[in-house]
Amino acid sequence: MVKKRKIPMRKDIISGEMFPKKELVRIVRNKEGQVSLDETGKKPGRGAYVQIDVTAVKSAKSSHLLDQVFSVDLDDNFYDELIQYVDHVQARAELKRNDKL
Repeated sequence: MVKKRKIPMRKDIISGEMFPKKELVRIVRNKEGQVSLDETGKKPGRGAYVQIDVTAVKSAKSSHLLDQVFSVDLDDNFYDELIQYVDHVQARAELKRNDKL
């Protein structure tokens, strides 16, 4: 009998919905107050998760949602970097799906 594996779920801070951890990007604020992307998911600090969806990240940029979540002032360059990263990951996932078909 095959045992089902538990899928770790995390809450997307933009939509408030729960998603599998693999479908989210982690953003971290360290002790010094610096906010960065956590591509490995293992950086120390306060983390928040964002869905891999460019339109959702663009809406977060327009409302400066991450500024409120981490209680810091982020410049638009960080949001642009996040949008680029999410777009890249989203495109790779789409290619993987197309290869399986």
